Amino acid sequence: MPKLSLGTRFFLSHLLVMMVGLSSFIAMAKLSSPKMFVLRLEQLERQGFFTVRSARTYLIRGFETAWDSSAISACIVGGTTAGFLSYFASRQAMKQFKAMKEITQEFAAGNLHRRMTSSDVPEFNQLANSFNYMAKSLENVEKKRRELIGDLTHELRTPLTVVRGYLEELADGSIDASPELYARLVQETRRLERLTYDLQELSKSEAGYLTINLQPIHLEPILNSLVEKFADQLLEDGPVLQLDCPIELPLVLADADRTEQILVNLLGNALRYTEKGTITLKAWREKQVVWIAVIDTGIGIAQDDLSYVFEKFWRADRSRSRYSGGSGIGLAIARRLVELQNGQIEVESQLGLGSTFRFSLPVS
Repeated sequence: MPKLSLGTRFFLSHLLVMMVGLSSFIAMAKLSSPKMFVLRLEQLERQGFFTVRSARTYLIRGFETAWDSSAISACIVGGTTAGFLSYFASRQAMKQFKAMKEITQEFAAGNLHRRMTSSDVPEFNQLANSFNYMAKSLENVEKKRRELIGDLTHELRTPLTVVRGYLEELADGSIDASPELYARLVQETRRLERLTYDLQELSKSEAGYLTINLQPIHLEPILNSLVEKFADQLLEDGPVLQLDCPIELPLVLADADRTEQILVNLLGNALRYTEKGTITLKAWREKQVVWIAVIDTGIGIAQDDLSYVFEKFWRADRSRSRYSGGSGIGLAIARRLVELQNGQIEVESQLGLGSTFRFSLPVS
């Protein structure tokens, strides 16, 4: 037995309601009307208006005949009118669903630009708004996917091209092997390794597979250790790295390893873009959270670019970032790690004056 469409179901349901209503009306009228008619005649006789005792049977039959004819006419007119109205209502109701079906088929074909139109029915209008919101989200996901593939291809191409060029020259004898050459090859392979590691971390964090071990921790040992570690990487004519942290800093509820990973990303970026001046690692308490900030006097970020800082593969200066080995997704990972620890991350910057990246962690 073939299944009925939703429009047919709407149409039949309206007809069924109409038929039940008419049937109930006719049945009740058929049973009660003759009795009520007889009672009315008896009342008239008792009041002395006229005597219809001999013609009562004839009158009742005439009344029943007239009632049956009127009922049949009413059913025909009412059924026809109800049928047209039901058909029209079902068609109007199915318009939105048919439009949604056509749009979803276009989505499957790769066209994500179609949207549903608004409706006079509030429920259908809400459905259209929800559907359009979903369509916009899908379009944004597809756009980001294409951008991700393009950016990832671009990032992989540079080190692979360098490595292939050196290997081809070594193979045909154009250059001689040397420790400096091998060091360059190792540097490029490490760049590829960092990129794949960062992508793996980002994929885990967005998929919810990244393990976070929240527990009360002291921030001061982590901050001191990082300052000592990064101080060894500073040149004599480079920036000065300093720590600004109160002695009585409260415990925070966080993952020590992930917090250190966030700070390594932020400090690495600060060192990459700060040739002179200072880089300050600062921590302070504010109500029920502890803020940790990396403040530098580097090249800074333009105001128009601040909203894109935590996007994957975004860079204010692509050539400089690529030269210094940045993958372009470190800040995206940092933001996700902060969110997983129930904190928030912010950035302030002025072009040519420096940047401040700060994030919060809840007090334990």
